[in-house]
Formats: sequence, structure tokens, C-alpha cells
Amino acid sequence: MTRILGIDPGLGNTGWGVIDYINNAPKHLANGTIKTDPKTPLAKRLAKIALELEQIITLWNPSEAAVEETFVNANPASALKLGQARGVALCAPARFGLETAEYAPNKIKKTIVGAGHAGKGQIQLMVGMLMPRVEIHSADSADALAIAICHAHHRVSDTLKITEMV
Repeated sequence: MTRILGIDPGLGNTGWGVIDYINNAPKHLANGTIKTDPKTPLAKRLAKIALELEQIITLWNPSEAAVEETFVNANPASALKLGQARGVALCAPARFGLETAEYAPNKIKKTIVGAGHAGKGQIQLMVGMLMPRVEIHSADSADALAIAICHAHHRVSDTLKITEMV
């Protein structure tokens, strides 16, 4: 069994999801969204995301984490803010000694839905099919669960590829 924390970073909404991966099947444990107020200074918003991720890690004790990679944004200011939230999302698990993988949005979508350009509704539907009776907190937490499932599927094959290269 492997317990995985998936994180969908965002400055306004950071989705998170925790699964156990047992016998090639994901089992839902928890999911949620860390929301920050856009009127709050940037540093305090980032600190809130860090603190809540650390609380989630302490509560659920995952053995691994996975974070969505940043896609290129047309607005440089938005891309920078997303990058800062993503930095917090990478740092929090690292502070607990967790190996943290990163996945491109298209790889996550292709793994979960079978198409690299799937919409949020398709992601939510497939996450629900893979883990029946799951209550998804938000579209961001559905994405985080998809990230965790993607990592569960790729972690062994990606580790083997790295080992073979050495």
C-alpha cells in the first residue's frame, strides 16, 4: 500500500487529495480545497497554503506526493503568482521528507480520461468512476485526486526507467 497526496496548486484555490493505492486500485481517503482571499497580501496567502498543506500531511501521513506542473500562461503576472503557489506546494511535502513527483496537465488527463485535452467535468466523472462513492469537494480537489491517481499509475514504471538509466 502506498499513501499519496496529490496537489493542484493555485493561489486562490489549491486542491488536495489523499488516496491509498492498494493492489493497483485507488482508495479515496480525503480531499479538499485551500482557499485564500484575493484581498490578503501575497505572503500571507502563500503562508496559509503552506500551513494547511503541512496540517494535511501531518494528519494523513502520506508516503509520497505529486504536484501538477505549471502550464504557460499568457498573463505573466498570473503565471508568476501560480509559480509561487506551486513552489509552496513543492516545498511543503519536501519539509516532511516526502519524494514529490511532478506531472504535466496533459499527462494527468491522458492517464485519467484517456485524452490529453479533457475538461474538468470529464476529470471529475472519471475520478468518481475510479473511486465510487467519493464525495468530491471541488473541481480543484478532483484535479488533485487525479494527480494522485496519475502518480500511482506512473510511479513504478517511472522509477524503473530511472533505475535502468543508471
